[in-house]
Amino acid sequence: MIGLIIEIVNIAFSVLIWMVIIRCLLSFIPHNPYQSIIRFIYEVTEPVMAPFRRIVPVIGGLDISPIAVVLALELVRWAFIQVILMLRF
Repeated sequence: MIGLIIEIVNIAFSVLIWMVIIRCLLSFIPHNPYQSIIRFIYEVTEPVMAPFRRIVPVIGGLDISPIAVVLALELVRWAFIQVILMLRF
């Protein structure tokens, strides 16, 4: 049971991290922001990325906040898994 919960947490965080990466790649290519899939990616990732954009400065015209987002998501994933493992009897 614990293994299943950990796997679900891993999958959820992996999907979110990949969506952040895809959003970053989309910023380098022309795209229609109103297309349903692209709009979905922006709507899911914006609540996570917006606070980091306010904190992390732009360096040389390059927004590095996605790097901070991915690192923070990995840290939160690790913390969730540690809590789940501690709750195991």
